[in-house]
Amino acid sequence: MTSTGEERGGAGRDGPWWWERRRGAVLDVGLAAVSAVECAVEGVPFAHEAGLPVPVGVLFGLLVGSTLVLRRRWPIAVVLVGIAVSPAAMGFLLGVVGLYTLAACEVPRRITATLTSMSLLATLVVMYVRTSGDQGASQSLVIVLSVFVAVALTVPPVLLGLYIGARRRLMESLQERADSLERELSLLADRAEERAEWARTEERTRIAREMHDVVAHRVSLMVVHAAALEAVAAKDPERAAKNAALVGDMGRQALTELREMLGVLRAAESPKRVPSAAARVPVAALVGSFEDGPGPSLGELEALVGQSRAAGMVVELDVRGAGAGYPAEVEQTAYRVVQEALTNCHKHAPGARVVVRLAHREGEVAMQVENGPCGADGVQPGLPSGGNGLVGMRERVLGLGGVFVSGPTDEGGFKVSAVLPGAPRGG
Repeated sequence: MTSTGEERGGAGRDGPWWWERRRGAVLDVGLAAVSAVECAVEGVPFAHEAGLPVPVGVLFGLLVGSTLVLRRRWPIAVVLVGIAVSPAAMGFLLGVVGLYTLAACEVPRRITATLTSMSLLATLVVMYVRTSGDQGASQSLVIVLSVFVAVALTVPPVLLGLYIGARRRLMESLQERADSLERELSLLADRAEERAEWARTEERTRIAREMHDVVAHRVSLMVVHAAALEAVAAKDPERAAKNAALVGDMGRQALTELREMLGVLRAAESPKRVPSAAARVPVAALVGSFEDGPGPSLGELEALVGQSRAAGMVVELDVRGAGAGYPAEVEQTAYRVVQEALTNCHKHAPGARVVVRLAHREGEVAMQVENGPCGADGVQPGLPSGGNGLVGMRERVLGLGGVFVSGPTDEGGFKVSAVLPGAPRGG
C-alpha cells in the first residue's frame, strides 16, 4: 500500500478497507463514479473507431473510470491505466486526479517524474494525432495546441500535488515536534517533582537529625540527673537539691534550643501559604538554615564535657594541637559527633569511664570518644533509643567528605572515631 499521507495514523480511524476516514472513502467513490460516467460516454466514439459494439465500449469505459477508486492504495497503477487508455481519448479526470495523487503521496520522486513525463508525452502525441487531420489547421497551430493541452492536463495537478504533499508532511513534522516537546515537558515535570520530593525527604532527615542531636543530649542528661535525684533524695537532701537544680537548668536549655530550632522553621515559611509548586519553596529554603546560624563550635567542648561530669560521668578530655580556624560547618559537625557519642555513653554505659580525644592535624581534625565497660554500680537510666544516633553521625561526617568508624573495643567498651577535612567538601 502506498499512502498519500492525507489520512494516516491509527488514531480516530473510521473508514472502510484502506481508507483512514469515511469522508475519504466517500470522496474517492464519488470521483470514481464521475470518472466512470465520463469514460463510459467517451467509450461510445471509441467503440465506433475500433469497430466494437457500443455496449463493449461503454463497459470498458466504466471499468477504466472506476479504477480511480484505488487512487490512495495504488496511485502508480491508476496513473499507468490513465496513460494506457490515453490513445482512446478517454479518462481525462482519471489522469488528472491520478497525477495529483501520485505527486502528493510518498513514492520516490524519480517515479513521479518518470510517470509525469510519460503522461505528458502520451497526451501530446494523442492530441497531435487527433488535431493534425483537421483541414485548415496549420502545422504550427497543431503543435502549439497539443503542447498547451498536454501541459494543462499534466503540470498543474502535479504541482498542486507536490505542494499539498509538502504542506502535509510539514504539518505532520510540526505535530510530531509538538508531541515530542509535550512528552519532554511532561518528563521534566516528573523529574522536577522527583527532585522536589527528594529535597523534602533530605530536609526532613536533616531536621530530624538536628533535633535529635540538640534535644536528645539535654533530655538524656535530665533523665540521668533525675535518676540520681531519686536515688539520693532521702539520704542526701543537699545533693538532691543540687541535682534538681541541674535538671531544671537542663530542661530550660533544652526548651531554649527547641524554641530556636522551631523559630528557624517558622522563619523559613512564607507568610502566605500557596498551593502546588509554590508550597515547596519553604522546604527548600530550609537547606543550610541550621548551619548558617550561630551553632556550636569546638571551643564549647569543655562546657559539653562539664555537663556530663556534672551528671556523674567520669570524662577525660584530651586535646592535642592547635585549632586552625575551621569552617563553621566542620566545627558544628565535630561538636555534634562528640555530643551524640556522650549521649550514647549516658544511655548505654552508665558508670563507665569515658575519654574524649580531639586532635588538630594539618588540614584535618580528628575526634574520638571511647568508653570502657559499664561500672559495677552503674544504674541504667532507662533512656529510650531510636537507633538513629550512629546513623546521624555517619551521615554528617560523610556529607563533609570525612571518615567515620564506630564499634566495640577489646576491653568491652565502645569507640566512636571521626576525621573531618579542614574545609568542607566542595568548599
